[in-house]
Amino acid sequence: MYFYAAQNRYMENKNVILTQEAIEKKIERIAYEIYEHNYDEPSLILAGIWDRGLILTHKIAAHLQRIAPFKVEVMEVKLDKQRPEGVELSHQQDFSGKVIVLIDDVANSGRTMLYALKPFLQYLPKKIQTAVLVDRRHKSFPLSVDFVGYSLATTPQEMVMVDVVGEEIRSAYLV
Repeated sequence: MYFYAAQNRYMENKNVILTQEAIEKKIERIAYEIYEHNYDEPSLILAGIWDRGLILTHKIAAHLQRIAPFKVEVMEVKLDKQRPEGVELSHQQDFSGKVIVLIDDVANSGRTMLYALKPFLQYLPKKIQTAVLVDRRHKSFPLSVDFVGYSLATTPQEMVMVDVVGEEIRSAYLV
């Protein structure tokens, strides 16, 4: 019941920063940027952080499959965002020599994305890149995002939320 009340409080005070139409354009642009930076690669691994990051990952993958000649593999990265010590991948493989793009909906402090990198760093990937729909400029952890849909300066007290219904990203808002 508390979550419901808290969710309603956030919904009442939200300021929409991206509409669904704007989000679709940002996703397409991110896909083109990923392609431009990796056009000569034989394949890419898109690793989406569960759950909103994974939805975004599938949307980026769909665009890449239409425009890029390389193979696109999607995998899920699961971790508890409050206690991100344990990280699970949807499937294990040798990531040595691979190009990995780690994707999430919002880069807040940078902590979630840094922890999500941990299983990939046990190997020697060719390169690891990061992509987010919304990047908050102040981070507590040293993370620089490579592909950003929308960059936003916020205060530490403000939150950026991404509204998802099913597999559709409907809006992003600031509370």
